[in-house]
Amino acid sequence: MTVEQVDAPAPERVPAGPAVRRRVRGNVAMAVEELAGQPVVVARSTSIERRGALSIDDGATLATAAELAMELRIPLVLVLASSGADVSGGIESLHGWGRAARAFAAASGSVPILAAVTGPAISGPALMLGIADVVLMTPDAFAFVSGPRMVEDFTGITLGIHQLGGTAVHARSSGLCALEVADEADALAHIAYLLSFLPANSDEEPPLVACGEPLDEPVPSLRTAIPDRATSSYDVRTVAAAVCDDRELLELAPRWSSQLVTALGRVGGRPVGFLANQPQTLAGTLDIAASQKGARFVRFCDAFNLPLVTLVDTPGFLPGKDLEWRGMIRHGAELAFAYAEATVPRVCVILRKAFGGAYIVMDSKGLGNDLCYAWPSAEIAVMGAQGAVQILYRKASPGERQGLQDDYTNRFLTPWQAAERGFVDAVIDPADTRSALAAALGALCTEREHLPGRKHALGPL
Repeated sequence: MTVEQVDAPAPERVPAGPAVRRRVRGNVAMAVEELAGQPVVVARSTSIERRGALSIDDGATLATAAELAMELRIPLVLVLASSGADVSGGIESLHGWGRAARAFAAASGSVPILAAVTGPAISGPALMLGIADVVLMTPDAFAFVSGPRMVEDFTGITLGIHQLGGTAVHARSSGLCALEVADEADALAHIAYLLSFLPANSDEEPPLVACGEPLDEPVPSLRTAIPDRATSSYDVRTVAAAVCDDRELLELAPRWSSQLVTALGRVGGRPVGFLANQPQTLAGTLDIAASQKGARFVRFCDAFNLPLVTLVDTPGFLPGKDLEWRGMIRHGAELAFAYAEATVPRVCVILRKAFGGAYIVMDSKGLGNDLCYAWPSAEIAVMGAQGAVQILYRKASPGERQGLQDDYTNRFLTPWQAAERGFVDAVIDPADTRSALAAALGALCTEREHLPGRKHALGPL
């Protein structure tokens, strides 16, 4: 045996595609791989040393992954399980993940950034999840900036790691987790499916697929989708699914702020982002979390050239002292701002209630939608009949108020006045919604809109 043979390291199993920084020691490996036939840059952290603590070299590897994704113009996939910055590395470790965060921020909006958390994501590295476009988490995953011990020291409240930052918490309360998955393999399968709706980068169009269904056939079930009683609820996801190819809908963040549905689907083979009020939860009212959820989704779709379809059925913003004190004005404006800045084709369909400021921020004609349709059941007004009569006829007796409410409903709570003034382009048969959307999206597919030149807008955050 020669000296060279003794000193030579054992060969490693190299994943499909070029491996990058393969011999750099640390807890992060990266390579160009394929997911469902699409090339992606995968940066995968491991727990080989110190539960996956990130050193300066690991930060450099993550930064290189983001930079390579930008150079190749392909999606970036992060599989994360890290106990945080490597304490033994001192300030160098903090510099490492800081450099990675900067590279991820530079890639944001240019290539899709999808993160799967399969274990701990603690402290600084956890903040990188907030930069990702979509975050998936397994049952074993947890993420927080300050751990249970620090929380107990500062607040006196004792919590376990999953009570503080487990998958269920982030799926339900914080909105960080968009999809809950079984394990890493399941996460990668979901990411591959999600990527089937997205272009490789912001300069490309979303991938078209063949649609085997006729687009001009009516969908009769939509005529009975909304109950006759104005106060009755229904599941708006049935409406969104009914207009999609193969009734297939991928909902993101279903448990967070569930009064607003954000989902991906296809209409005529064309990927589309759906944003819809959900009457089953809080009657579809908007609050701070719903506004943030909607704004983030609109910006995501706009970044990757996905047309937006907005389904409206909301009585307004949710009233409350705490909401106002926490910034309902500022956060409610986030949704309006996101729509106003969006340059992709936008089609709005008003299903039932569209009142007040909530009507405006749900992609109204005033915010610049390209086409606005309304069902005959649409009620478009400043407010409902009861509230309007209470303001306009304060001295009316209870007996008189019912008649006044009926008169207000007949005169104002219809789509016809809005259509006469051009705020609604057409009042359509609900059964024709799929064909109307397909025709609209086909006509708008060549639309190109450019924002005015500036460094960046400030926007309400």
